[in-house]
Amino acid sequence: MDKRLTIEKRIEAELMSYDGTMGIYADDFHGNVIAIGAEEPFETASTIKTYILASLFDQVEKGKASLEDMVEFKEKHTVDGSGVLCALEPGAVLRVKDAATLMIIVSDNVATNMMIDYLGLDTINACIHGLGCRDTVLHNPLHFERYDKLGTSTPRDYASIFTRLAAGTLISPEADAKMLEIFKKQHYNSMITKDFPAVYMDSDNTDDVMVNVASKSGSMNACRNDGGIIYTPYGPYVLVMFNKKFSDAMYYPAHPATVFGARVSRMLFDQFIALEGRFHL
Repeated sequence: MDKRLTIEKRIEAELMSYDGTMGIYADDFHGNVIAIGAEEPFETASTIKTYILASLFDQVEKGKASLEDMVEFKEKHTVDGSGVLCALEPGAVLRVKDAATLMIIVSDNVATNMMIDYLGLDTINACIHGLGCRDTVLHNPLHFERYDKLGTSTPRDYASIFTRLAAGTLISPEADAKMLEIFKKQHYNSMITKDFPAVYMDSDNTDDVMVNVASKSGSMNACRNDGGIIYTPYGPYVLVMFNKKFSDAMYYPAHPATVFGARVSRMLFDQFIALEGRFHL
């Protein structure tokens, strides 16, 4: 094989015209890892919610929290942005597992603040580090008028959560399966699957959906991130793409970070399918 045409070189060539910095980590579960800027720190935006969910299940596993506990939406949890609870008035009461589900599937910011309050910021960070993510930290609750950053992580740390979830070794097989079911219901897949062939994901024209994703994305002015597990007929692989240092802070579907992230994702998808479940022969 011509070493100039490796998937890594093709990705690097694609990103030469990108007005920004993209960190990438991908694992095909066959010993092939693609890591480009994978150790570099990035603002997490809503991808920090993945770590909060893992911390919740870690505490549940240890008997220090319960998915059946009730949590109240209080005035201090109020925050603008994504989700549905911001349309309600403080006083609404939810089960912990319902608030956690909203935190992931519609990236609900109010539900996230409820989870941070329920678990405690220090406990969350201790759990994150206990899971081996030494370069990840939750700095603050979500209050955009008070804090200019939410969390910090690396593509490698973020990918480690999903690689272990796929293997059932993050918290426990049972807890990991429950978390994966939540991630599979996540509504925002604007980067990973944006350029995937529709036939793989459309059950109306095939006997079944051939490709699905368990993921969590995140966007703020300073970043556009996405990452998770892609399930294919040849098995799963993990892909994380974190973006920063782009010149356009506005959020819109054709943002360069989203466009180039989708291109990279499609390149890896095509490689994985062509090689029947691997990034390299």
